[in-house]
Amino acid sequence: MGHRGKFISFEGPDGAGKTSVLTTIQELLAPALGERLIVTREPGGDPIAEQIRSVILDRKNQAMDVRTEALLYAASRRQHVVSTILPALENGQLVLCDRFVDSSIAYQGAGRKIGEQSIAEINHFATQGLLPAKTIYFDIPVSVGLKRIAQHRDTKKIDRLDVETVDFHERVHAGYDRLINQNPDRYVVIDASQELDVVVAEALTAIQAVAPEYFE
Repeated sequence: MGHRGKFISFEGPDGAGKTSVLTTIQELLAPALGERLIVTREPGGDPIAEQIRSVILDRKNQAMDVRTEALLYAASRRQHVVSTILPALENGQLVLCDRFVDSSIAYQGAGRKIGEQSIAEINHFATQGLLPAKTIYFDIPVSVGLKRIAQHRDTKKIDRLDVETVDFHERVHAGYDRLINQNPDRYVVIDASQELDVVVAEALTAIQAVAPEYFE
């Protein structure tokens, strides 16, 4: 599929700080790019997809079956792709997305032990094969990420995925490592244990390398 725009996803385990990095990057790029920049997130990024997000992350839904959860993520993603990402790409915009298919493969496929191939298949159906031009991965040891979460999260904001075991987060991290090995050309790996400004600078360099036409 040829698109006029560029699609870059941001991935990382819990506590890597990718959302903070993306917020900072949005503040830095928005003045110059204006409406050419779209910053979005998953699950969510569209009113219907956001409603599905609230169901997935609601702590009252502890009884949710793992395959139900995986299908809800894929359903949310489908709506997001059709209503937000594809129109932006067709419009020539630069799309920066906080999480995409790789998150489902790592969290549901590896973390929940459903099977990475199964999750890849339902998401291929959901996205019709759409993948980012580049995926910026914020790498951090599980112990460091979880320590950051414990220090920074307001207990009222802790969602269903934050209360998972260390083993779960280790499986997620290993799932990401496999994805990086399988897709070396798509991934840019950044050491997220560095200072925020260093991580932001490296991420900006990666964005400019894959989408130079927005920075001429």
